[in-house]
Amino acid sequence: MKNFIQPDKAKLKTVPVSEFADFIKNDYQGAKTEYLAENIEKKIRDSYDKTIFKNNIMPSKHLMADLFDVSIGTMQNVYRILEDKGILYSKQGIGTLIADIDNPNIMIRKSSSKRDYTINLIKEFILKNKFEPQSILPSSRTIAKYINIPVNTTRSAMEYLTIEGILKKSDDKGKSWILLNTDFKEEYKKNTSLVNMISNDLKKYIKENLKIGDKMPTHSVLSKEFKVSIRTIHNSFEMLIKEGILLSKRGRYGTFVLKMPDKTGLQPQIESAIFAKSQITAKYHYERIKDMIKQIIIEKYSLHSKLPSILDMANLLDVSPNTIRKAYFTLSQEGYLTFERGRYGGTFVKEMPKQISDSAFEWVSISSNYVL
Repeated sequence: MKNFIQPDKAKLKTVPVSEFADFIKNDYQGAKTEYLAENIEKKIRDSYDKTIFKNNIMPSKHLMADLFDVSIGTMQNVYRILEDKGILYSKQGIGTLIADIDNPNIMIRKSSSKRDYTINLIKEFILKNKFEPQSILPSSRTIAKYINIPVNTTRSAMEYLTIEGILKKSDDKGKSWILLNTDFKEEYKKNTSLVNMISNDLKKYIKENLKIGDKMPTHSVLSKEFKVSIRTIHNSFEMLIKEGILLSKRGRYGTFVLKMPDKTGLQPQIESAIFAKSQITAKYHYERIKDMIKQIIIEKYSLHSKLPSILDMANLLDVSPNTIRKAYFTLSQEGYLTFERGRYGGTFVKEMPKQISDSAFEWVSISSNYVL
């Protein structure tokens, strides 16, 4: 069973490029990619848990290409080969990391790559053109032109098919390929984004754990649950909202299950009726926060006092920093606050607000038919 992890970039260490300097070869006889992949793998295995550890970040492809005097494209193919072998893994926004070699089922959540898509196009090419085992296939460049995929991506995909035992390189310096078998089924797999993957996982989570009207866990909780970023959870929520599965309410309300993922058609949406329309809700929430800040100023601050930072005020009122930023800005336009830059800058009380009246909220109501 696969166990997913979410690396913390701030805690990761990078392997010095000098760690790989002991097998530099100036005169490459044969394919550079295979030579480098083989020796880098050997170095990682020999130094594993000594000077190189799991989740260490590999040197950039640019630095490694300079070290070995090869192209960045060559190093990209080397890294992909080692990733296919479970020696390395990559994560967007972090880089290429040393895998947990002793525990191959521990991995990260990531989108299916363009190379995975290319692999299936190559299989389709083989089957459509009725190549038989031991046939010599065209060069990577020719196949790349046929399937309309960049040459480097096509070559990387064909390298992977050699690992799978479907292809092997011919003896003409790797310019053509020999088909070993066709024991694979024709597959049509499109690129699957990480957001799509998590959206599907969230649907399963909802079906197994929640019912209509239940509130979804916070983005932070789900981020830890599914080992992805909060941004990925947010984008997945957006997809499910568009599908009508979730209903998001502004402010502290949260996101609720509006429809079960395995159901089609319209369903009773009683739980949405206790809320005003989103525009009204947004206005009420925003005005409420602004007035709460006014009340805080009246009770705890004096003229020319410095207010808490946007982040501190957001934590105090349990709302987003954007809500506080908008409230501060509006209060400054109304003449209550002023902003100053510099080391001793911040947000200061320019004029004391008047006592807040509760009448501002009398227009907000909840239907008694839906009060539990």
